[in-house]
Amino acid sequence: MTQMSADRIRASFQLIAPKAAEVIDSFYANLFAAAPSVRGMFPEDMKQQKAHLLAAVGLVVKHADNLDALREPLVAMGKRHVGYGAHPTHYAAVREVLLSTLRQYAGSAWTAQLEDDWRGAINAVSKVMIEGQLAAAARAA
Repeated sequence: MTQMSADRIRASFQLIAPKAAEVIDSFYANLFAAAPSVRGMFPEDMKQQKAHLLAAVGLVVKHADNLDALREPLVAMGKRHVGYGAHPTHYAAVREVLLSTLRQYAGSAWTAQLEDDWRGAINAVSKVMIEGQLAAAARAA
């Protein structure tokens, strides 16, 4: 990821940060509408889960120009996702719903370039998490 991409991601995040709780609520509502089968992977009370997601997105934004700094925690997160019943195929649905939700809240500030920037960051994060998930699944088999 280039410095310019990271800067655009950070700037867009600052636009939606005042509505962060609403964005996260919308993300999960949109995810469960788009992929109802994943609802069972999440707790009934989503308060803590929503806080975790917001913190994770914040870390990605903070380290957008050096996502390698997040490699170890992302691998660990991917390993934990095995226990939740997540599959590598779920990451694409999460990516698309997250992009759609960000686009909705960024409004006219959202551009094709910004979508490419966010897509690249989400894909990089997903790739590392899937590596961790596959490694954990292989050890369990």
